[in-house]
Amino acid sequence: MRASLTGRTGVAFKGDAKGIPDTALEPSHGASPGATPPTRNVVDPPTQVNDELVRKFVVDQQNHTMNSILIWGALALVIVALIGMLFGWLMAERALRPLARITETAQRVAGRSLHERIALDGPTDEIKELADTFDSMLERLDRAFDSQRMFVGNASHELRTPLAINRTLIEVALGRTDVPPEVRVLGDALLAVNGRQERLLDGLLTLAQSEQELTVWERVDLSEVAEHVLDQTPMNNLELHRQLRSAATLGDPVLLERIVQNLVQNAVAYNVMNGWVEVRTEYRPHGVDVTVSNTGPVVPPYDVPALFEPFRRLRDRVGSAKGTGLGLSIVYGIAKEAGGTVSFFTSMNEGTTFEVLLPLVTSR
Repeated sequence: MRASLTGRTGVAFKGDAKGIPDTALEPSHGASPGATPPTRNVVDPPTQVNDELVRKFVVDQQNHTMNSILIWGALALVIVALIGMLFGWLMAERALRPLARITETAQRVAGRSLHERIALDGPTDEIKELADTFDSMLERLDRAFDSQRMFVGNASHELRTPLAINRTLIEVALGRTDVPPEVRVLGDALLAVNGRQERLLDGLLTLAQSEQELTVWERVDLSEVAEHVLDQTPMNNLELHRQLRSAATLGDPVLLERIVQNLVQNAVAYNVMNGWVEVRTEYRPHGVDVTVSNTGPVVPPYDVPALFEPFRRLRDRVGSAKGTGLGLSIVYGIAKEAGGTVSFFTSMNEGTTFEVLLPLVTSR
């Protein structure tokens, strides 16, 4: 039976077809003996498992490919972004380099002199136009300050000469033996007025010079300057305390001496009977300073800013015929141009103290 079925259907069976009933191989009842029986499709179970493995492998390969694309795409994006940032930084640095040059020149000009120029080379664009405009502005400012310095020098000569002539004429007139007493009193008053005008003129010229660029930079020991000033200034029965230590700085020796002189004269003029004056010079971690203290009147805090303004005096100093109201203004102007600062302290027990802090020699 099996052999005849195999020959008719052309299907070969390997091994014994167990589990298949014999009735399934026999023709059905009512069929003709010569009719061909229907063909049955038999699916091998391992084939279905292989299909599932193939599908799973394909899905895994697709996922792996997508992950690789995402990872490498992100890495490429990061690399391109870094390259773009580096290229942009280089282009920006190249584009802003002229502006940095303009800024550096402006800072040097503001701190030292007006003689420097940018002199920017390159194509005629907006930045070069800005540099050329800045150079022309510096040129005009330089000419203006030169004219001011020339005016100060000429005014110093032209104004001092008449005052010196007036003083000489008055002194010669008072030197005669037949001068009446009332004329002598008048002459003494004219000499006092002429002397005050000379001090006022000298203060104005010094103030104008202190507000300009310093052209002389020499090594100056503040202790030697203070020693010289104290030897030349009368103390008017005041007790003097000196604590002078070596304190070297850079600046104009004449103007630095004027700082100490004005502070000492101010301490002597505005003091109390049987008071004291103390002068100190010393090194500090961030500079050198000269400090002048006295037993002067206490200054209210709201009047402190007025001390350093020209022709501004406190209420108890208005009647002074000797002062010009420019001493502390000159101190502030010279210290500022020398790169220093001026501080003021006052208290009921310690009196008043002025401190001028100047740069060290090694800081310039």
